[in-house]
Amino acid sequence: MADPKGFLNHEREIAKTRPVEERVKDWNEVYQPGSLLPIISKQASRCMDCGIPFCHNGCPLGNLIPEWNDYAYREDWTGASERLHATNNFPEFTGRLCPAPCEAACVLGINQPPVTIKNVEVSIIDKAWDNGDVTPQPPERLSGKTVAVIGSGPAGLAAAQQLTRAGHTVAVYERADRIGGLLRYGIPEFKMEKRHINRRIEQMRAEGTKFRTEVEIGRDIDAKKLRKRYDAVVIAAGATTSRDLPVPGRELNGIHFAMEFLPLANKVQEGDLTVAPISAEGKHVVVIGGGDTGADCVGTAHRQGAASVTQLEIMPRPGEERNAGQPWPTFPMLYKVTSAHEEGGERVYSVSTTHFEGDEDGNVQFLHLIEVEFKDGKLEQKPGTERKIPAQLVTLAMGFTGTDQENGLVEQFGLELDERGNVARDADFATNVPGVYVAGDAGRGQSLIVWAIAEGRSAARGVDRFLTGASALPAPIKPTDRALTV
Repeated sequence: MADPKGFLNHEREIAKTRPVEERVKDWNEVYQPGSLLPIISKQASRCMDCGIPFCHNGCPLGNLIPEWNDYAYREDWTGASERLHATNNFPEFTGRLCPAPCEAACVLGINQPPVTIKNVEVSIIDKAWDNGDVTPQPPERLSGKTVAVIGSGPAGLAAAQQLTRAGHTVAVYERADRIGGLLRYGIPEFKMEKRHINRRIEQMRAEGTKFRTEVEIGRDIDAKKLRKRYDAVVIAAGATTSRDLPVPGRELNGIHFAMEFLPLANKVQEGDLTVAPISAEGKHVVVIGGGDTGADCVGTAHRQGAASVTQLEIMPRPGEERNAGQPWPTFPMLYKVTSAHEEGGERVYSVSTTHFEGDEDGNVQFLHLIEVEFKDGKLEQKPGTERKIPAQLVTLAMGFTGTDQENGLVEQFGLELDERGNVARDADFATNVPGVYVAGDAGRGQSLIVWAIAEGRSAARGVDRFLTGASALPAPIKPTDRALTV
């Protein structure tokens, strides 16, 4: 353990963000560079000898949190990096993007602010990169087996890296022009600069992983032909079908899915575009959906110079304390103020969109909404609460309904789906098609980045066993596992 009295001697401190007036003028990460390292040893020392570290179960990856906290407390960054990478291929991604269910499960969090696990994690990996501790790990020998991975998000990348290190020849297919999936084009630059993805890709290339961009399986290559070409296939295509809002006026110009809006802003940062074709500049922006994707739209709209930003959520505002139905150590639904919300805008809860109103040219101008409330377990509209708000750009950030079934991948493979529309799989992450496995959102439904990486690692073990009869890769999680998250 770290300091036995650390949690008594030190209060919780988190990374400092740059001033709002500064950061909304650029797309760099919102945190002050170098603000964590001076405090991270003391923060790691708050990790107590709790006997049963519930943080392990809170994290789908099973991260060895007390161990790398101890290394960080002692400023043994090499040791900390080794322990961190033992369970997590990409801690620089999770340390920036994960909502930290591990912190919700921290034993200290029963009656005190929990350990800043996420900040310790990102400090360890950033220091490891600075010190040169992150190096390629090519296999000692090749198995002679080949694997295709469809999708280059966190699940696909984790599966590919594990299988490459096991000695298989792995090719990753990505339909976009760059590797990274939603990490690349769904996550705004101010949440995670894409240089973090780029250097991991270079590490994986040095280990032997091959990458094929602008190739969509099901359209550019028939899925059945791909299966014949490779000894095994991992489907990590995500759950990219956005949930729509079928109300009158939906066809008006200026109403877009979040995943139409956000990638274009990232394209500008990549240098592909000078100005985003869908821009919030000078417009009254309404974001429908109160989750993380909605917050990403809010922050992007601020940086593009929106005249106003309003975020709508159909559910009531969450509380600031755990409720009785979400006791420790489960992951509670709490009111959260992200960096994007700190930058301005209005958040409106318990409202539902009834219809959109446009001008004579077919451009959206107003959004009509009505307040809603729960009655007998059902959401009902409250008569007399209708109103309209300005809306010249609307982004739909209401989640996703499943993997893309329009490109032919599901049909061509002959995959079975579960009752939720996800690709069905067994305990080894195998689909009904021999040699075809599924990991991440494609099989689980929309979920957290930690689940994606955990499933990618687990699917890789299943593939390794299928190809060789045994596997030295880490034991898998079960596809039905929920750990301590909701």
